[in-house]
Amino acid sequence: MLYIDVFNGDADGVCALHQLRLHNPQESRLVTGVKRDTLLLKRIISARDSVLTVLDISFHANRELLLQLLKQGNTVHYFDHHFAGEIPESPLFHPHIDTSPAVCTSILVDRFLAGKYRLWAIVASFGDNLHSPAHGLADTLKLSHEETEELRELGELINYNAYGETVEDLHYSPEALFRALQPYSDPFDFFHAAGELDRLREGFQNDMSQTETKHPVRQTSAGRIYQFPNAAWCRRVSGVFSNQVAREAPNMAHALLVERKDGTFLVGVRAPIAKPQGAEELCIKFSSGGGRSASAGINNLAPEEVDRFYDEFDIQFSN
Repeated sequence: MLYIDVFNGDADGVCALHQLRLHNPQESRLVTGVKRDTLLLKRIISARDSVLTVLDISFHANRELLLQLLKQGNTVHYFDHHFAGEIPESPLFHPHIDTSPAVCTSILVDRFLAGKYRLWAIVASFGDNLHSPAHGLADTLKLSHEETEELRELGELINYNAYGETVEDLHYSPEALFRALQPYSDPFDFFHAAGELDRLREGFQNDMSQTETKHPVRQTSAGRIYQFPNAAWCRRVSGVFSNQVAREAPNMAHALLVERKDGTFLVGVRAPIAKPQGAEELCIKFSSGGGRSASAGINNLAPEEVDRFYDEFDIQFSN
């Protein structure tokens, strides 16, 4: 029997798989990519009679691929928190899908495992900018402030590593970073011993220092919109920067447009933290858009659609 683990390369996807494999060690083929590489099931579409574990990628975006894989006799365990649409019924399909704004995929895995590796769910929650749920989980374990802060930094650094147009933009491929985590059941041990974190911390600090002069290109009652040029550091820092400005002004929506190599824009949208709804509703109005209610994006926004995006952003978040 062939086992295939398919997971988003961000902190949520990496930590979700890490929890499952700590619980059930299993040699498997790993399939992952940069944060926005969500059509990962395309890479395994020839799989037959295998066991697939799919983590933190949109069911809605992968629906037809998933249905084909089920027809080919694959058993599929699917954990996700993005918009899903109608869920098919099949004895081979085992979905764990919850699109609530305060949930990430690693929290779903934490529920599935009854909190067995909750520390890693806290890491993922911080990485996914779910600070309130992360603190709530930390309270259940009676973590100190210092311990909680270490998990926050770890989650944000793992998440930072996932952002880029290609794997070449990243400091580590998501697969390599997952492999680095595998020997560690305790994230505090990884935090204090892993050399990978030193490199990520240095890269993060260098990249974030370049955002200090960035100001919104547009600000309305709906929120703030930023635009970054076509540069690897801009792509790497896009997620962390978006989360940071969202926390700074929790009653406002935010968007960041990063120019891609082909001239289109990679767009990240954060709904107001105080009202975490509408991001996915906005982004699916564009052909390559998707995500969840609190945080969503558009993979390829054409330059001629930017003005329309501005208008739709204002309409969505001025209500």
